[in-house]
Amino acid sequence: MTLRIGILGGTFDPVHNAHLAIARAALERLGLGRILWIPTGAPPYRPAPVAAASHRVAMLKLAIADEPRYAIDARELRPGASGFTFDSISSLKREHPESRYVLMMGADQYERRATWHRWADIEKICDVAVFARPGSNLNGKAKTIPMTPMAISASDLRARIGRGDDVSALLPAPVLAYIREQGLYR
Repeated sequence: MTLRIGILGGTFDPVHNAHLAIARAALERLGLGRILWIPTGAPPYRPAPVAAASHRVAMLKLAIADEPRYAIDARELRPGASGFTFDSISSLKREHPESRYVLMMGADQYERRATWHRWADIEKICDVAVFARPGSNLNGKAKTIPMTPMAISASDLRARIGRGDDVSALLPAPVLAYIREQGLYR
């Protein structure tokens, strides 16, 4: 039996409720058996995350602890990892050729897909699902998953945490407790 696995990558700096809502929607709408959360390292094509990889993985573990269909795959955090999506998916396919992968992303990333490393090859080795506002018109091969946008961004959360604002409605409680205990984003 082929297992359909969703791939949700990002810095997760910090993981927040919008990430969890996207994952829940994907489980329901795409018929996935599992979602792999893949935290990025410090690839050359984007600014480095603020929190150390160990903290980001710890926060992810806390956020997904109650969902057995979620797992963390830290391959992009390994020394020498390229951080390119194509390389990570290719590696997963070599390790588990019987599985079928679905790369999940927001409409903003999908609109910039032409800038991605080996995008045409990504579409050959996995399916693509895009979370978009209802009524979005995205061109391409991706399956569109309508989703009401949530006004949460990790950069805004970091700024708000730094100011001491209440962000308890935007983060899972165990993640917020961890951030406070570790003094992150201050």
